[in-house]
Amino acid sequence: MNTDAIADLRKSYELAALNESESLADPRLQFERWLQEAITSHIPEPNAMTLATVSSDMRPSTRVVLIKGIDERGPVWYTNYQSRKGQELAGNPYAALQFHWVELERVVRIEGVVTQVSDEESDAYFHSRPLDSRIGAWASPQSQPISGREVLVDAAAKYSAEFLTQPPRPPHWGGYRLAPTRWEFWQGRKSRLHDRLAYTPGHDGHWLRERLAP
Repeated sequence: MNTDAIADLRKSYELAALNESESLADPRLQFERWLQEAITSHIPEPNAMTLATVSSDMRPSTRVVLIKGIDERGPVWYTNYQSRKGQELAGNPYAALQFHWVELERVVRIEGVVTQVSDEESDAYFHSRPLDSRIGAWASPQSQPISGREVLVDAAAKYSAEFLTQPPRPPHWGGYRLAPTRWEFWQGRKSRLHDRLAYTPGHDGHWLRERLAP
């Protein structure tokens, strides 16, 4: 591949600005505002986020997951607890999330501590999923080597016959919540003089908002 062609890829960011006077004091509310704008803009998968975790031997890894809810406690997603990310979170609960809304020239980064959500929350979400997705949660030994796709197909058929239309939530499947300790909002700007606002906990129970150099 021509590396010069890669080096020559450039974009001028000119869609919007991010000012202290117009941003919200609560970073969660600022995030919800941007997420809603991403949804109403009809960009592909506005709920997709990159989850970064670190293993016990200090090796980072990332993957894309989908946000399924957020409140004052933090954003929530669901997955297999026995997957690589699940194992890494069990050993090191510190993680980071990143949303990249390319069409809006925006990035949001969230850092914090991850815990499992309650069984009641996991049950409620699991039973709201399409049947095929619920069966898939049983059929896939996520992150484990398999000999071929037929392993998944056969397992899905087995659990479909066993559970019919009422599969229970697998004990190894459920939700995680990240309790934020830091938020950062990035808005692309012309001449690479991007807007960056970081929020960290203040001493008075409120968030400290600071502008960062791009």
